[in-house]
Amino acid sequence: MRTLRLILGDQLNREISSLRDVVLALDIVLMVEVWDEATYVHHHKQKIVLVLSAMRHFAETLRQEGLLVDYVRLDDEGNSGSFTEELRRALSRHPVDRILVTEPGEWRVWQMMQNWQYTLGMPVEIREDTRFFCSHDEFDQWAMGRKSLRMEFFYRQMRRKTGWLMDGDQPEGGQWNYDRENRKSLPQHLVIPTRQQFVPDAVTREVISLVQQRFSSHFGDLEHFHWAITRDEAISALDHFVANGLPLFGEYQDSMKTGEDFLFHSILSPYINLGLLHAREVCEAALRATQQKTAPLSAVEGFVRQVIGWREFVRGVYWAKMPSYQQSNFFEADRPLPAFYWTAETDMRCLREVITATRRNAYAHHIQRLMITGNFALLSGIMPAQVEEWYLIVYADAFEWVELPNTHGMALFADGGVLASKPYAASGAYIDRMSDYCAGCFYDPKSRSGVRTCPFNFLYWYFLIRNQDRLISNPRMALPYQGLARMPGPRRSEIIQQAGDFLENLSISYP
Repeated sequence: MRTLRLILGDQLNREISSLRDVVLALDIVLMVEVWDEATYVHHHKQKIVLVLSAMRHFAETLRQEGLLVDYVRLDDEGNSGSFTEELRRALSRHPVDRILVTEPGEWRVWQMMQNWQYTLGMPVEIREDTRFFCSHDEFDQWAMGRKSLRMEFFYRQMRRKTGWLMDGDQPEGGQWNYDRENRKSLPQHLVIPTRQQFVPDAVTREVISLVQQRFSSHFGDLEHFHWAITRDEAISALDHFVANGLPLFGEYQDSMKTGEDFLFHSILSPYINLGLLHAREVCEAALRATQQKTAPLSAVEGFVRQVIGWREFVRGVYWAKMPSYQQSNFFEADRPLPAFYWTAETDMRCLREVITATRRNAYAHHIQRLMITGNFALLSGIMPAQVEEWYLIVYADAFEWVELPNTHGMALFADGGVLASKPYAASGAYIDRMSDYCAGCFYDPKSRSGVRTCPFNFLYWYFLIRNQDRLISNPRMALPYQGLARMPGPRRSEIIQQAGDFLENLSISYP
């Protein structure tokens, strides 16, 4: 039986299930660069370069192994621009008995796949994506009967399943997580490791030129493109993080610093999500650091939790709750996305720094995403769909299965508590404590009134006021609502006026 095996752009892994039993010199491996995937949202230019260049390198690796690879480039004559039509064209080139593919990471592509055997008149086998620790069925069984889904309890199950950082049935060190040790502000003179940069080779330079020509209107810069685009480079990036970033990752993972775009973060998520790295090997590399005593338990636990905890958890939520999940809007947020999310032209230094770095790198670490851009969107009542599309556009590691639950449920609490136990709302005091962004900003996080009052301050209280009926019964919101209850009426009125004036004057632009 001759098989046409379609490999998607985020399945660049020799162990992907669709290649598991490939027959050399018989089966055809099809890889296609299609316009639809590059433009269903206007992805960051670096993200497009990363995916296309990594695809081209992976195809060459398969050819060197002796596989028959049919590769369609974006600018090839006759490229139809869609998965379905490129499959149809491939079937006209290759007489095969069936199509085989690994399940996609996004719901819209899954829906597309369901129709292929009918529209193409060919048997289609869709295999499970075995790169994850938790299957869809396993997550559904765990979630069954639970009114709300909490990552902490899921994470403990994954720890027991893998046996990682366990002492029998109990956590190594006596604690399941070390969050309290992982929230330190960055010391002023601490040496920050440099990001490992990879020089674009001829293939990547060709893709950069293509993207400059065809996607010139897309968000983002290309002059700072230094991503790994092969498995060997990604492994080098992993080794670099374990040696240089992991030892202090735990303590300072929530910190932010002007001009330091990466700090101690791994910057490995794009490679894991594309398939260049295995999630398992990334965790095992971190675990070896504990065994070799080159990184403390608190740092390794915090890192492993992001991979087998949050990453697996949000994927489970996505597939368990789609497609209706993205339609929820708990706070009835309806404000359009402000223009500065694209331009970075704002007097709020924290937002300006994070958005400028995002445009430069197609990256921001999780606290910048959650507590700066996400926090502002939450407090300002920006429409979830527009915020979610922005996150999907601007980050190199953003694929809908991981981006949507993190943004919709974690940053915006738009699902009303399905994923998170409370809204992650904060005033300027948090940003001042965890960063140096407030120094030199036009606004003052310590000010209570006047034109220089940090907008995060009055927006925070305004958020609590206007959503009191929705949140007052949430036990994790008891403390802030006690503070609100003690607030004099005139002060409340002042906050409502400040916030109303500020939000009314937000410039808006949504392409």
